[in-house]
Amino acid sequence: MDEGTVVVGNPARVVGKHEMPSVLILTYNEAVNIADCIASIPWREQIYVLDSESTDGTAKIAEEMGAVVVTRPFTDYADQRNFGLTLPGLDEWIVMLDADERMTRELAGEIEHHIEAADASVAMFRVRRKDLFLDRWLRRSSGYPTWFPRVFRRGKVLVERKVNESYRADGSAKELEGHLLHFPFNKGLDWWLERHNRYSTMEARLIRGTPITLNTVKCLVSRDPGARREAQKNLAYRIPGRPFLVFIYLYIIRLGILDGAAGYQFACLRLAYEIMIDAKAAHSSYYDASPKT
Repeated sequence: MDEGTVVVGNPARVVGKHEMPSVLILTYNEAVNIADCIASIPWREQIYVLDSESTDGTAKIAEEMGAVVVTRPFTDYADQRNFGLTLPGLDEWIVMLDADERMTRELAGEIEHHIEAADASVAMFRVRRKDLFLDRWLRRSSGYPTWFPRVFRRGKVLVERKVNESYRADGSAKELEGHLLHFPFNKGLDWWLERHNRYSTMEARLIRGTPITLNTVKCLVSRDPGARREAQKNLAYRIPGRPFLVFIYLYIIRLGILDGAAGYQFACLRLAYEIMIDAKAAHSSYYDASPKT
């Protein structure tokens, strides 16, 4: 354990005859989400919450619902996830969730079936999410379907990239049919904007530090959806007028217009986010410089 890491709860778990996964949830001030997230999980005796020193009672709620809570100061998203995936007491298979995600009964059953049947070559499983906004599934304007690694064999996956992470697996990856439900606006629109302001700064710094190489081009035809997505992102960030192309893609080409008012507003929010990334990448001195007195 790192210095400053605190564990509350009993990490010694008793598992049944059939192998079930452990669950890892990363949190910071998720009091509005954590109870519903835990309640959606059928494997209630094997839930670990890695909390980044929340101040809103998140840890207490999780403890009261039976989770083992590990408190660790936040570093970056990849480092935090890598730390969580090595926690003592985790089983061979780990389901990793964000607090604003909900497990569905169909996906849980599918996970149980596939981890029991998986041979030693399988390292992780990817799932899709249904993003909800204004009580509506953003089936088109969210860019669905996007595949997210969420089920990992212990010790076989390394998380990379400090924001909007990528995953490197020592083994094969498979896709599951079921969905997670995702509620990115549960903490309010102001919170979403503040979070994506931070994300845009981190993305801009990564862009400036990630040159385009021959390997980037090769990854465009990779069989790994994660590698393809990373290569597409690295190349797309260099396209002039990219934020407006993203809006056109989501709202017109992907028929986000059919998602109604929710689709239009979400596409506009994505436009704003992409503009912030490009502006910060082009003018890094505005956010990298020390404050002047």
